[in-house]
Amino acid sequence: MKKYFQFDELGTNYRREIIGGLTTFLAMAYILVVNPLTLTLASVPDLPDAMRMNYGAVFVATALAAALGSILMGVLAKYPIALAPGMGLNAFFAYTVILTYGIPWQTALTGVLFSGVIFILLTLTGVRETIINAIPAELKYAVGAGIGLYITFIGLQNAEIIVGNPDTMVGIGDLTNPSTLLAIFGLFVTVIFMVRGFKGGIFFGILIAAVVGMIFGIVNLPSAIIDLNVPSMGPTFGVALEPIFNDFGSLMTIEFLVVVLTFLFVDFFDTAGTLVAVANQAGLMKDNKLPRAGKALLADSIATVGGAIFGTSTTTSYIESTSGVAAGARSGFASVVTGVLFLVAILFYPLLEVITSAVTAPALIIVGVLMVSSLGLIDWSRFEIAVPAFLTMIAMPLGYSIATGIAIGFIFYPITMIAAGKGKQVHPIMYGLFVIFVLYFIFLA
Repeated sequence: MKKYFQFDELGTNYRREIIGGLTTFLAMAYILVVNPLTLTLASVPDLPDAMRMNYGAVFVATALAAALGSILMGVLAKYPIALAPGMGLNAFFAYTVILTYGIPWQTALTGVLFSGVIFILLTLTGVRETIINAIPAELKYAVGAGIGLYITFIGLQNAEIIVGNPDTMVGIGDLTNPSTLLAIFGLFVTVIFMVRGFKGGIFFGILIAAVVGMIFGIVNLPSAIIDLNVPSMGPTFGVALEPIFNDFGSLMTIEFLVVVLTFLFVDFFDTAGTLVAVANQAGLMKDNKLPRAGKALLADSIATVGGAIFGTSTTTSYIESTSGVAAGARSGFASVVTGVLFLVAILFYPLLEVITSAVTAPALIIVGVLMVSSLGLIDWSRFEIAVPAFLTMIAMPLGYSIATGIAIGFIFYPITMIAAGKGKQVHPIMYGLFVIFVLYFIFLA
């Protein structure tokens, strides 16, 4: 096992990998609650039951998709990157596809399935890996830093340290709020652990914050430890296949094509950004290339197809994996640990009640601090590099989208390089992406 996962080569051990895998799980366990609430449109009143997915079935599908994706990533690609149904993509699935377009959730699942199959084909032909390796190193560093700022912003938001403000767009929240105070306490504890060089600092910061939250009544005590009454997957399992065989004509619409292409586009570049960012932080990049990128992308693609069949929206690589890397994870064994924990979580669902956004927010903030260190690798004295790198980085938190930040930076990169008389140094693929991203923004408009 140690030889397969290259423990000696990566300078890791079982303890670090298990703590890293557990930390990643805790940082992303919220998806087990948030995804079912999103896909069932729980926040939208007075909807016909036919428009809502089954909560219990989606919960189990979420856990199984996360387990499948994480274990595949660990075993095939040997990366400490966990997967689960993606935030943002699930909101698009529920609020745009179902609520706005009026497309049945069954057909929407078929759209996810189609996008996953297309991903597999692009991966097996090497197209996805070729595109990722064609991206210049400076932009990869900017992507990593931008994702760091983005998840820090999410952490500050989850803790309600930063809140919406009608006058200034954002502002400081109510720092007397008990949940916010708990997050600040967790941040102080985690920072102290990290400064002291404590390898499991992020994990133990989460643990201590959860315990303190329960002691002071900020976090509810779990209603139970285990629940053997696992919800049935019957309402969602295999439903994605039904329109293909029973009503293929319903798929021959512009709206369905838009759905498939949107899932395809956002997942492609979110995954690319996440893989590069996590690999950079873990020190796994070699000569500006991602080793075993094809296997990592294949694991991601298969997980999307599997998730669609189980009954959930697009499964994708999670940037919260960086919290596990920060806690010491370096190999795919950590992802296997995370995947197994998602399976176990199906039974221990009541315990997830103590892992609130206030408890996990400090982990996201600290990970952001670690990820922006890649800014030091960018040559800021070259203005033709500085502009696209900066715009890539800043657009992610401000646009609240990894894909949007990548799109803006990749549009400016060929322009600045041509203006600097270095157009021949730009890989042809980057010119192709320039056209695609320009069309993407035109389409969005």
